[in-house]
Amino acid sequence: MTGTDNTVADDDALYVLTAVLLTPAQFPSVLGDDYPAACAALGLQPYAGGFGLVMGQDGDGARWTVVVDDVSLVAVAIASWDCGMEYDLSPDDRTVVCALPGWPLAVAIAAPGVPAPHDPAPDPGAEGGDLPPLAPPDTDEWGPAQRRLGADAIALQWAVWREQIDDETTFVPAGGGGTGGEGAVGGDGAASGADGGNGTDTGSRAAEDNSTADGEDAAESEGAAEHSTSSDRHPGVRRALAEAHAYVDAPPPPGRVRSSFAPGDARTIRADGPGWSMVARTDDIAFLLLDEIPGEILPVGRGTELPGLLKALDALAVRPS
Repeated sequence: MTGTDNTVADDDALYVLTAVLLTPAQFPSVLGDDYPAACAALGLQPYAGGFGLVMGQDGDGARWTVVVDDVSLVAVAIASWDCGMEYDLSPDDRTVVCALPGWPLAVAIAAPGVPAPHDPAPDPGAEGGDLPPLAPPDTDEWGPAQRRLGADAIALQWAVWREQIDDETTFVPAGGGGTGGEGAVGGDGAASGADGGNGTDTGSRAAEDNSTADGEDAAESEGAAEHSTSSDRHPGVRRALAEAHAYVDAPPPPGRVRSSFAPGDARTIRADGPGWSMVARTDDIAFLLLDEIPGEILPVGRGTELPGLLKALDALAVRPS
C-alpha cells in the first residue's frame, strides 16, 4: 500500500511505500531485543518519544528511509492503511530527523513509474563519510532475528499455535525442574502438548519466517513440526526463565518486555533476552524460542510459578499508548 497516488516527479520527492513505528512499546523486533538496540541498528539515539520510519523510493528508484519524530502522524497512516483506507503520508519537513539510504526491513512492493528499487549511489561529498545503505537482517539462517520473528508470529496467531497443544504433550516447567519423558507429535505432524506445570518440553519445529514492512507485520510461521525433543533440563530453558525472573528486580532496557491486548482480561507478553524470546498470555501458558535450539518452540506450563512471573512482567512492561 502506498501513502500517495502521485508518481515521483523529481529526485527530491519520495514515493511512500510503507511505514512502521519505532517506539519503546512498538518496534520491528527483528532489529533488536529492545528499543535501544533497534535504534542502534539504525544509528539513532533512543529518543523516549520514539520515531516513525517512512520507507519509499526517490525519482531514480533508490530506496530511502525517512526518520520522523511525528509518531502520531505515522500511527494514523498505518491505522488507516490497515483498515483499507487511503492516507497521504506527507510528514512536515520540520519533523524529519534524517534520511537514511536503504530499507531496514523487506518491502514487497515498488513505486510505479520509477526504476526498480535499488540502493542509492554513494555520496562522496557526504559529511562524516557516506553511510552504508540499510538492509533487512538476514533471516535465512536461524539466529536472533529469525527467533524474534518466530515469537512475533506466535503472538499474532496465538490461537493457531495454542490449538496444537493437546493432552499428550508435557511442558517445560516454569521453575526449570521436572522429570524426563518424551513429548508426543500429533498425527497431523504438529507438535502437541498438555496444560500443566510438570514434565518435559516438546519443541515444535518452526518453519521459515519472512518479513515485510507493511505496517509492523511480523513474519508468519508456516508448516508443521518435524520432531520433538526432551529437554526438561536444557540449560538454555533454565537460563531464559531465570533471566525473565531477574527482570522483575532489575528492569531491562525499554522494550525488552512488552504488553499488548489479548481477549478478555488477559494480556499478551513479549519478552526477549540474550539468546531467547518468550510469548505468553497472562491467563495461559508461555512459549520459549532459543537461539541454541534452532526452530524449536518450547511450551512452558503454568504450574505455580508462571502466573506470578507473567503478572510481574506485565506490571513492568511498556504498552502501546
